[in-house]
Amino acid sequence: MRPYLLLPALGLLLASFLRGAEPPPAIDWNALEQETLRHFQALIRLDTSDPPGNELPAVEYLKGVLEAEGITPQIFSRNPRRPNLVARLKGNGAKRPLLVMAHTDVVNVDPKKWRHGPFSAAREGGYIYGRGTVDDKDNVTAALMTMLLLKRTQVPLDRDVIFLAEAGEEGAVQYGIEFLVKQHFSAIDAEFCLAEGGRVVRTGGKIQYGSVQTTEKIPARIRLIAHGVAGHGSVPLRSNAVVHLARAIAKIADWQTPMRLNETTRAFFTRLAEISPPEEAARYRAILKGDESGSAQEYFAAKQPSLHSVLRTSISPNMMSAGYRVNVIPSEAEATLDVRALPDEDIPRFMDELRKIIADPAIEVERATGHSRPGAPPSSLHTEAFEVLEAAIKRHYGVITIPTMSTGATDMAYLRAAGVQCFGIGPMIDTEDGLKGYGAHSDQERILESALHQFVRFNFDVVVQLAGRRVP
Repeated sequence: MRPYLLLPALGLLLASFLRGAEPPPAIDWNALEQETLRHFQALIRLDTSDPPGNELPAVEYLKGVLEAEGITPQIFSRNPRRPNLVARLKGNGAKRPLLVMAHTDVVNVDPKKWRHGPFSAAREGGYIYGRGTVDDKDNVTAALMTMLLLKRTQVPLDRDVIFLAEAGEEGAVQYGIEFLVKQHFSAIDAEFCLAEGGRVVRTGGKIQYGSVQTTEKIPARIRLIAHGVAGHGSVPLRSNAVVHLARAIAKIADWQTPMRLNETTRAFFTRLAEISPPEEAARYRAILKGDESGSAQEYFAAKQPSLHSVLRTSISPNMMSAGYRVNVIPSEAEATLDVRALPDEDIPRFMDELRKIIADPAIEVERATGHSRPGAPPSSLHTEAFEVLEAAIKRHYGVITIPTMSTGATDMAYLRAAGVQCFGIGPMIDTEDGLKGYGAHSDQERILESALHQFVRFNFDVVVQLAGRRVP
């Protein structure tokens, strides 16, 4: 057994001893790595692409593993091929439960673009390749291993620990979290939730910080419909719907929506400034002071658009349609805007403002149909859960924790709206991987084996510290 693998286990033993609790048996982390790898590869090799959505094989696998350990899960499904698995380890009820959540579906693939098969779980150069390696079967595996370890070591618990392996996160929430919150919330109700959305950031081989997602922007699709007079293309008309739509989109592109910080983004820029080179830190501090000149925001818009998006409700015109013949002026033209709203955005008021910016009676502005995640306040940084995560990131990775607001969407939005304090975590990721095409949703998704095993140890540590029994 390698000495450094003993350190997390010894830390847990010491912490338990100092609290006066019975220490759990020592964990053979070396042997556990082989078991982790076996489960992880098995899950990656199951094609649970969404669409079309077929999480059943993954749930059947997890159910078999849990039952072999004496853990009896519940299965909840709106569609029998898209089930959700919930497993619970009972605590003494001194505190409200802890939910550990991960999704079993993955985005669909084009197999021709993969050097390693997308469901091969191939190992090469210290990496494991396959769809879902970092979104989200790494979290599924870490949660599974945590449940197995809690059961085997018989850690005394102040909280119930609930494992949720959910369906439909990649665009079909009606089968997963929306269905569970509406119809089976009592099975997953908790004080705290741990899920995807964070990561430990490494650049140039050096770990920079650990990010914990505490809030996220809320997707809202908005349609612009331009109305005009149809006619022959040989006689241009000033009422041309395509022209009106193009002008509206140009106005939207020129509109900089107001910058607004919340507790998470204020802490994000504050802590990022503490670890950044002087020139970068100056821009972050300018944002914190209101960026009256607008220079920092302009820099982000041009050079770091993800940071520009974090500051405001963003709009991206992504789809347009008009016409059916080249010589016919259409009477209608349409565009769909991908709006990512700040958590506290009032969407009806925002749409009224959008109408004022467009200022064209020929343009109709309306909400597009489809599932939209609910808005909710950010999870608080002043909670036991966030403090435990900060301490664990320092212990396992040796860096500070930076809370983040995701510009994308996760299923934690539904739980936050239901009153659960949710925190997104994840394994160590090289920032260069995304640029190389190895990130989530890419054609060569991969994870470092060592990062997976370290994340399992981190996950177990966090759950023990947050749910384990504390005796004065």
